[in-house]
Amino acid sequence: MPPRPSRNLDRALLAAGRALFPSRGCAGLTVREVADAAGVNLGMFHYHFKSREAFLRALLQSVYEEMFAELLQRAQQIPSKDAGAVDVLRAALQFMGRFVRANRAILSRVLTDALCDDPIANEFLGRNLPRHLTVILGLIEAAQEEGTLKPLPAPQLLGFCAGSLAMPILFGGAMVERSPKASPHVKMIEAVLLSDAALDQRIELALAAISQPRPTARARARAKKPRGKQ
Repeated sequence: MPPRPSRNLDRALLAAGRALFPSRGCAGLTVREVADAAGVNLGMFHYHFKSREAFLRALLQSVYEEMFAELLQRAQQIPSKDAGAVDVLRAALQFMGRFVRANRAILSRVLTDALCDDPIANEFLGRNLPRHLTVILGLIEAAQEEGTLKPLPAPQLLGFCAGSLAMPILFGGAMVERSPKASPHVKMIEAVLLSDAALDQRIELALAAISQPRPTARARARAKKPRGKQ
């Protein structure tokens, strides 16, 4: 029995596809250019992935699964005396912000393809978007039960956090990609929208906006005072 071709070849093909995908998209990526970029012959491409469509699905899913595994690990932290449910939510949002930033070119292209009604992009988003959003939603509900977040509809709070964090990354990233690297605007955008400090600032602003206000010392004293006494 002939030996199975090395798994390094399928990894090389996926790496080449990841590099090419932002500029080609689902419709434009070809088998030949992926194989050429990876230094793999077409026979090996078809051995590992069978078809272009199967390769695109595997490519997008590999990016997603890397993110989802790490997100689950962070989300499964148990709130403790020193770190409550909102701290677990904060850590998850920090991770998601950095993932979106690192993969913004791929994510922007998937969204663009989906808006153009590409079936593979739509299938990918339909299958996977609910997965990580459900995880974040659960963290928000846990913080609400803890009493640290406002008792508003959890999906509303989720949308607020996601929009505050992700949209500036995608918008700023698009501006950076379209500007000359030496442009002073690039450094400004990277500093105010894409840096770790900028991501964390937006997370804190979002959490502050949805946090349940803590009662003041005077309000706590009033709550403890027996009724009927002035």
